[in-house]
Amino acid sequence: MKYDPIDNTLFKINRKNFMAQMKPESLAVFNSNDVFKTGADSTMPFKQHRDIFYLSGADQEDTILVLFPDCPDPAHREVLFVTETNDHIAVWEGEKLTKEKATEISGIETVYWLKEFDKKFFEMMTQASTIYFNTNEHYRQAVEMQTREDRFILKTKAQYPAHNYAKSAPIMQRLRAVKHPIELALMQRACDITNAGFRRVMDFVKPGVMEYVIEAEYLHEFIKSRSDGFAYTPIIASGNNANVLHYIENNQECKAGDLILMDVGATYANYSADMTRTIPVSGKFTKRQKEVYNAVNKVKNEATEMLVPGTLWKEYHVEVGNIMTRELLQLGLLDKADVQNENKEWPAYKKYFMHGTSHHIGLDTHDYGLLWEPMQANNVFTVEPGIYIPEEGFGIRLEDDVVIQEKGSPKNLMGDIPIEADEIEDLMNQ
Repeated sequence: MKYDPIDNTLFKINRKNFMAQMKPESLAVFNSNDVFKTGADSTMPFKQHRDIFYLSGADQEDTILVLFPDCPDPAHREVLFVTETNDHIAVWEGEKLTKEKATEISGIETVYWLKEFDKKFFEMMTQASTIYFNTNEHYRQAVEMQTREDRFILKTKAQYPAHNYAKSAPIMQRLRAVKHPIELALMQRACDITNAGFRRVMDFVKPGVMEYVIEAEYLHEFIKSRSDGFAYTPIIASGNNANVLHYIENNQECKAGDLILMDVGATYANYSADMTRTIPVSGKFTKRQKEVYNAVNKVKNEATEMLVPGTLWKEYHVEVGNIMTRELLQLGLLDKADVQNENKEWPAYKKYFMHGTSHHIGLDTHDYGLLWEPMQANNVFTVEPGIYIPEEGFGIRLEDDVVIQEKGSPKNLMGDIPIEADEIEDLMNQ
């Protein structure tokens, strides 16, 4: 891994918190992700399952974590299974985790080779009455392929039909939504790397540059800064491309007078940053562009101040919609009749701002979090309003990542990443 070692205190605390909410005489199993094939002997870069990483820090394929707090054998209350390494594997694939290194990373004393799993698991299952399965219950999940977790669940239900089954997802949703200070420091690092990438691009953009060249400049800075790369597929959308919300082709020329919407974030130690900035290709906004830009920024700032403990996500979005409606009226994009006659299921402002304003962020860009429960301190949310005007040839979105505080305004992890229109112009014209 490119990132610096993480204090295993984080993983010890996470396991302790998870086990405190388990039923008596129960165990929980967490599997690593698969290595996905692309064809012939090629594979996609491995990305660890966020839940097993959250609980162990193990960032390696073919890994299984078992938590069994009531196990009669104290050695089996936390167990990590990893692939057995040897000299041959070290030569061809690079060094894998040794048992000692796995303990150092995770803080788990009992580490077995993966080939021992079936035998050890049978022993533990004879002592347990309930098993927690780690199903994917994220509100946006749409995974069609069968995962390693899916295969494990099918196999285990067939082998142990008399056991009770429970879900780890409700516990993980709550735990992962509230960030530990170590997690916040890792997220800050991801945002700082994103900051460096943005500043690099600010010195680079000019008429005639290709969107994919801007993407490459970000990646250069990210990798140089010990990031694994992009936290998600980057959007580098110039001109009318910005009005396609998930534009990822990034293959067009940036032309004089256009704006570039850049939705880009670095990942660091599997933690995501999610930033959007919109800048003028020629280094200066037109009067109309700046007018719309400042309106978006005003909505973002007012929305940010609403992210405090006790806020309900659904009510928050309604209020942000009201703020956006006010700005669209002032911009002349809506009139009073549009608002008076609007469909309450799809308010008038949705013509120009059709997506949500905030989502949880952390190990996943769209992270775990219970959206029907009140917000609480150390939740981390994006704030990303936008106004999209195809008929005028541009779209503007601005996005920061903020940490809800016990009292006062949220902390902006994007720090000093330039965002004010005048600041953007000054930096681009130095």
